[in-house]
Formats: sequence, structure tokens, C-alpha cells
Amino acid sequence: MSLLKRIGGTEGVNQTPYIPQSPAQSPPSHSSAPTPPAPTAPHAPSLAARGGGQQQEELVRRAPSAPQKDGYMDLKERVQTQLIAELDPKMDLSKINEVRRQVEDIFNNILESGNIILTRVERARLFEAVCSEILGYGPIDPLLKDESVSEIMVNGPKQVYIERGGKLVMTEVQFQDNEHVMRIIERIVSPLGRRIDESSPYVDARLPDGSRVNAVIPPIAVYGPVITIRKFSKDPFHAEDLIKFGTLTPEMVTFLKACVEARLNILVSGGTGSGKTTTLNVLSDFIPADERIVTVENAAELQLRQEHVVTLESRAANIEGRGEITIQQLVVNCLRMRPDRIIVGECRGGEALDMLQAMNTGHDGSLTTLHANTPRDALSRLETMVLMSGHDLPIRAIREQIASAVQLILQQTRMKDGSRRVTAISEVQGMEGDVIVMQDVFTFEQTGIENGKIVGRMKPTGIRPKFVERFEAQNIYLPPNIFGMAEKFF
Repeated sequence: MSLLKRIGGTEGVNQTPYIPQSPAQSPPSHSSAPTPPAPTAPHAPSLAARGGGQQQEELVRRAPSAPQKDGYMDLKERVQTQLIAELDPKMDLSKINEVRRQVEDIFNNILESGNIILTRVERARLFEAVCSEILGYGPIDPLLKDESVSEIMVNGPKQVYIERGGKLVMTEVQFQDNEHVMRIIERIVSPLGRRIDESSPYVDARLPDGSRVNAVIPPIAVYGPVITIRKFSKDPFHAEDLIKFGTLTPEMVTFLKACVEARLNILVSGGTGSGKTTTLNVLSDFIPADERIVTVENAAELQLRQEHVVTLESRAANIEGRGEITIQQLVVNCLRMRPDRIIVGECRGGEALDMLQAMNTGHDGSLTTLHANTPRDALSRLETMVLMSGHDLPIRAIREQIASAVQLILQQTRMKDGSRRVTAISEVQGMEGDVIVMQDVFTFEQTGIENGKIVGRMKPTGIRPKFVERFEAQNIYLPPNIFGMAEKFF
């Protein structure tokens, strides 16, 4: 296979460079002579859509340079085409540093032989753009490297949004056309053995750094292929980071550490993008290093720091419709792998029943997440997912399984200001009649809004959980003020 095919046929890529935000940058000086504004492209969003005075100022500065952009893109196309033609088609693209050195040598020779004179900044910009097409993910490469960007949303070739600080921002990044977006999608999913085509027009995948990727293509994506990338920090967050962000309080961290060490079964509940996986990672930090951990995920995202970790990942069916491995099958299989702890990245369907049975048959200390808006809704969703397993079980039997399996529910919420907080920690106390009894241990109390930010605090309810006796059996003793109780009442 030629190198051109291996990198996806990237000639003529119309890529608008991304410029990361930096408060230290100052706008260039303008000449006193007025410059007529450049015509707006049909697809260009309004200044209001781009949001903020900084973006408006940036657009004004860039508008007069539209003819120069065309010259830059033409130069990029010619250099890139010539460079690909001169590269060895048999080189191993996985050796990034070696390939990058060869690309740089050929790149410099092309500029010198063509008498192409560029400033140092222009030269570096052109080289990085070409390298991104050969070794990276094209126009979104700078976004992936920007640590302030937490999510990337490609809504077709001409519309790329990012999430920064919990807020959505429109960027200047563009692809050439739908085919260009498709090539990037193929480059992401191919190394993982996954496929995306008209018969299977959506896929979940991950990048080498663990970032979660979802791609959807026509015919179900009406206006072109869509990519959604949820980035993960290269250095996973610790409990101290969540305290700093306001997600948790020191008292809650002390309490949750005791819960994990006492091998309580914990459910992390929340909406999309509320930070469930991050919280699950932090909880896993409290698992002792001498225990065997088996994780089950749809796409491997967890970043556990223990040494004895076995990671299992589900697999979609091949082009013949065979070879599918579901989360439910992996949960059943991991029971035969002698796990001390089972961590299921997310319960979405019938695997919930197998997870509950594992919790009830000696696999204490298991952790999982699911989508729900409140702790009570989490229990209702769990009931629904058990019914999805295909077993015709009475509701009371399902609720008894849940009440005996799950001891603690963490409710994670993404607030209107973009912040992520644990808004409730609830104990599952058991059954009364046909109802599962729950009791809040910590709840979030909002006190107001200042400068667009939600102000509030997480406070204990003053109720001592029933499972505190398990703490004492493990020689774990918590100060009574954690639960909002005075010493004399403890």
C-alpha cells in the first residue's frame, strides 16, 4: 500500500490553523490607512455566534488577510504533495520521531530548492500543518494538544466547536470537505480494529491518550460526518484536584476513601458530561495496591494507577455481523478471573443484572456508573436495565437485588455555569415493603449566583450511615464532625 493511501490521501487539504488562546498575546499594530473589510464566506458564522469581544477582534484582524490565506493554502498543497511523493512509502508511520525527522529534512529541501522564503513563524506553521496531516489528525491536532480544551465537536467540515471552561466556543478550524473528515475518522478507528461505513454508520473509539471518540456518518448524520472527542487529562486528576475544582470537599473525600477501603459497592450517577468517569477514576485511587482489579468498558478510558489491573474492552461485530463481544459477556467472564474489585465503566443495558449478581456473590467493593438525574432516578434506571437483560423477573425481586447490592450512590451534576459538582451522596438502606429506602448523607445547598458562577456548599445532613459499622470492622474510624454531628452525640 502506498504512503499516500496510508495517510489518507491528504493532498489539497483546506485547513484553517487553530490559534490557542493566550492572555499574554497582544494584537498586532494596525496602519493608519483604513482597510476595506473582506467579503464574508457563505458558511462563516456571525460575530455573535462566535461569542465574546476577543473573537470579534480576532476576526477583524484576520479579515483583510483572506487573499494571503489562499496563497498559504496553495503553498501548503504544493509542498505537501511534493513531500508525500518523496517520502519512502515503506516507512513505519508508527515511529513518529523518526518519520518527523525525515519529513523535516525533505520539507527544508523543498523550500530551499523552490526558493520559497518564509519567516520563522510561517515556516514553523507550515511544517506543523503538513506534519498534522501525515502523522496526526489534521486540522484538529492543535485542539488535541491544547490542554485548556476539554471537548472537541466537529459538526461537518466547516463547523468545529470546543468546550473550554465548561462553555462552548466556535473555532476557526475547518476541514476541506466531508471526505477530509472521513479520512480523519478512519485514521482514528482503524488502529483499534473498528469499522465505520454505511452499514455501521457510528462508532465509539479512543485515542492513544485515552480520549473518548464518537463518530457518526451519513446516512444517519444528514449534513456530513460528525466527530465528538472528550479529552482526558494526560495526568489523571486526584482527589486534591476535585477539591480545588469544588467538585468535592475534604470531608467528602475522607468519607469516600473510607467507603472504598471498607469495600462498599458504589454507583456514580449523573448526566452526560457531568464528570462521572473522572470521579470513578478518583475513587479507584483509594483501592489498595495489593488487590486485583478487572475493568470492563465499551472503550477503555479509565486511567487506574495500580499495577495489578486487567482491562477488558467490548468489541463491535465485523462486516459479516460476527464477533461481537458485549459488556454483559465481559462482566460474566471477569467473574472467572479472580477479581478483588470489578469496575464497569458504564452500565447501559442487561449487564446491570450480572453486575448486581456479582455484587451480591462476594465481589464487594465494585464500582460502576450510569446516566441518571437523581439518586432515586438511578435506582429506577437500574430496574429498567435489569429488565433489559431478557429475564422476566418480578419488580420486587429486582428491587431486593438492588437494595442488597448497592450501598452508596454519588450524584454528579454539571451546573449551568459549566462547573461539575457532586450534589448528593446517598445511602441505600434496604427495603420497606416494595420501596427501596434511601437516606442522603451529603447534599448540595445553593446559596446564590455571583458573576455568573453558582455559589453553594456541600453539607452533611447530620445522619450517621448504617454502614459505619463496616468501617469499624475494618479499623476505620471517622471523626463525627464529618457527618455534622457533635462528639457527645456520636
